Amino acid sequence: MKIARVGALLALVAAMAAPATAQEKRPLDHEDYDHWNSIRDDAVSADGAWLVYRLVPDEGDARLVVRSLNDDRSLTLARGASPRFTSDSRYLLALVEPMQSVVDSLEAEGSGDELPHDSLAVVDLADFSVTRKADVRSLRIPEDAGDWMAYLREEPDGSEEPAEEGAEEEEEESDEAPRLDDGTVLVVHTLDSGVETTFEHVVDYGFAADGSALYYTSSGEEGAADGVVRVLPDGTSTAVASGEGRYVQLAVSDEGVAAFLSDRDDRDSEAPDFALYVAPEAGTASARVSTGAAALPADWAPSEHGTVTFSESGRRVFFGTAPAPEPTPESEVPEHERVEVDIWNWKDPYIQPMQLVQAERERERSYRAMLDLADDRMLQIATEEVPDVEVGRRGDGSVALGVSDLPYRQLVSWDGRYADLYVIDLDDGSRRMVAEMVRRGWDLSPGERYVARWDGFDRTWYGIDVETGEEVDLTGALGVPVHDILDDHPDALRPYGAAGWTEGDERFLVYDRFDIWAVDPRGEASPRNVTEGVGRDTGTRFRYLDLDREDPVVPSDEDVLLSSFHVSTKASGVYRDRFGEGRPPEPLLEADARVSDVRKAEDADVVTFTRSTFSDFPDIWVTDLEFDDAREVTDANPHQSRYLWGTAELVEWTSADGIPLQGILYKPEGFDPEREYPMMVYFYERSSDGLHRYIVPDAGSSSINRSFYVSRGYLVFVPDIPYRIGYPGESAVDAVVPGVVSLIDAGFVDEERIGVQGHSWGGYQIAYMITRSDIFAAAEAGAPVSNMISAYGGIRWASGMSRAFQYERTQSRIGGSLWDETLRYIENSPIFSADKIRTPLLMMHNDEDGAVPWYQGIELFVALRRLGQPVWMLNYNGEAHGLREEHNQEDWAIRMQQFFDHYLKGAPAPVWMEEGVPAIRKGETLGLELTEKRAVSEEAGRGR
Repeated sequence: MKIARVGALLALVAAMAAPATAQEKRPLDHEDYDHWNSIRDDAVSADGAWLVYRLVPDEGDARLVVRSLNDDRSLTLARGASPRFTSDSRYLLALVEPMQSVVDSLEAEGSGDELPHDSLAVVDLADFSVTRKADVRSLRIPEDAGDWMAYLREEPDGSEEPAEEGAEEEEEESDEAPRLDDGTVLVVHTLDSGVETTFEHVVDYGFAADGSALYYTSSGEEGAADGVVRVLPDGTSTAVASGEGRYVQLAVSDEGVAAFLSDRDDRDSEAPDFALYVAPEAGTASARVSTGAAALPADWAPSEHGTVTFSESGRRVFFGTAPAPEPTPESEVPEHERVEVDIWNWKDPYIQPMQLVQAERERERSYRAMLDLADDRMLQIATEEVPDVEVGRRGDGSVALGVSDLPYRQLVSWDGRYADLYVIDLDDGSRRMVAEMVRRGWDLSPGERYVARWDGFDRTWYGIDVETGEEVDLTGALGVPVHDILDDHPDALRPYGAAGWTEGDERFLVYDRFDIWAVDPRGEASPRNVTEGVGRDTGTRFRYLDLDREDPVVPSDEDVLLSSFHVSTKASGVYRDRFGEGRPPEPLLEADARVSDVRKAEDADVVTFTRSTFSDFPDIWVTDLEFDDAREVTDANPHQSRYLWGTAELVEWTSADGIPLQGILYKPEGFDPEREYPMMVYFYERSSDGLHRYIVPDAGSSSINRSFYVSRGYLVFVPDIPYRIGYPGESAVDAVVPGVVSLIDAGFVDEERIGVQGHSWGGYQIAYMITRSDIFAAAEAGAPVSNMISAYGGIRWASGMSRAFQYERTQSRIGGSLWDETLRYIENSPIFSADKIRTPLLMMHNDEDGAVPWYQGIELFVALRRLGQPVWMLNYNGEAHGLREEHNQEDWAIRMQQFFDHYLKGAPAPVWMEEGVPAIRKGETLGLELTEKRAVSEEAGRGR
């Protein structure tokens, strides 16, 4: 039984949540989470005639809906997933997942190896007829051709022959590289006729974008079926490579050339090497790059871990190389006597925990190389010295941008990530450094004439001429900041970003807080405000909407769409502009709502977008490029009307140090300003821009759900917090407490019933805040840092990184090392003022937390317990920084509600709070029952 199902037994004072005039609606309860849908995988057909989307509930089976955008026709597929339209918009293809209840039942019985498989649905959009195929693993279609498809079947359960006795031992003793699993059946399906052709032993497959061919790799029958096969639209097939071996990393160009790796010619060696093969549009494949090739470093070979891809034109093949594998030496030391030790060396680029987290990735690291098919020329682009490269013109360029962070890897422990930038000539492989020790973003222009880079210390964009290496300050003359003026970290500051490059790399388009600027990468022409200063004049933030992801260029001679966001009111919308002209942006849609996810059909002037407020789910709307007659075409959660909800509004106040601030105040439905309400406070840096965010009722991984608490009669206040470097805790107090006081002064907040909740960085701020203020009647601080001194020297175990960088440079904002700013570390640590805490405190801190070590929670718990203060800490065994398991999430949501209902609404305390749950009863009881009800039950039992 799911923990949420005990909600009805807990009697959580639901009547207190609803005003008397609204009893026809009921407040949300934990069991209601499962009913709420999200919209996922939405897409519009290329011709703009069809919309597909999935309605995915929190628990249970999803529904896939395809509907006409020209009339009222629609079709729903139960459990549909991974939808895609054919390029001619005539068919919809989707996988159909098994029933979740069946899967859950089999898993509960321990039948995990016998789970049902997905199936395939092919929907003819002309008449909504559906063709179904069972036991399907995957499906693929050509990107630009709509007349055929292919799908890979699952291997039927129980079809594998049992291994002969001793076979496993023989395989373990073999020195040969392991084979791929035997393949399964590939079905090539002609959509119009329904004719199918099957091929056995298939492992991987892929189409040419133009639909001219399909290729597949195969494996099976003890090597007899190994190879690569080309299939044509008429169903004929030809082997392009065969022979025992592994065939991996299959890639197919748009025009039907295939490339792949195979070790077939090196099977007899103890550690076989791979070679790169290329199969032309007609004919068989040939090995084009193998061990010993002149262009390869000595003792290197193509790597099975490096992805094979084609350039946009198909003229080049890119693949990974690495030092050729060597046989693993056999150890003569018995396994029980082998020493296992991690050696921490001060010279290591990364500390040992970080190395261990990345060990598998490093073992499989490959370095990008290029084969030019036209002149049969191979070039090693990436090297061990410059391991990361980006090739210009989508793989067809004459240069690559190389990036190396090798000299600066130690700095990630206490400072940040830096890299040197190189321009690599793809004719001869020569390289030259064009920027040293760069922090944060860089971009090779589409025409590969320039590299743009951001400097967060200088707070400007630079342009580097690829040919000359000359660097130009692009934004210093703008007269307005292009760095985020609200970025208050003691580090390189963030940019507002960039829209991209115009045709021919003529201009680079950068953002300030409001407007868009065209800057000359040569530094010759003056910058031009292409939004004509309208953004700054009206307090509106304009950003370019890229409706064609295939085109890397921002057009300057045709209309473009811009998103708009008013920084004060939080209203948003869509504008039209033309950057090459001097006209101001033209409003097409403006709303006191959140307008987002604007997309255009590939071949039609059909646009979809979402529109939401706190009260309105972000359903999908459809319109044209004029945004005339926009209409809502989905209704994901019609049942919301049965529940008490609420409203969200902006509130403003001034911090203790005189800074004007904004926050969000959520009010219950039927709010009465003459009443006094209990109030929850939640925060995480700045949140007011999310005024119109719809919040799905959900247990969540760590924090309160605002919709849930407002539905149950709470006010919820979410304040913004600006920070002073060196004083993060005090900054939070100076922002939050005056905001709370301003609401108390408004007359509708019960000052004796205010709670506060936050997780991680929010949890730390709460732990600090309750050492400085008694304004809260109850507090929950999730995964809080309580002692910055011990935390500074700790490890973020999920990444293996030292935690020092966080305090010196990023979120904790101390601004210096432990020995440079010792007093700041002490002053900002709640543990040193734990004796000042008078607020009942609940914490969740889990033993597998990979971000904040759980001993931070332990330190605070032990201190408050020693001081005799009410404190509880929950450790969900094996859970991480945020809860991942749904049953744990729901348990935590219930306990938080019980905790706050007790202190803020006078509800009875549950057993886990009042009496605890002894370790000897762990697993027997959760202690969720309310003590008052248990007492009544026991009294009744004695009476009998």
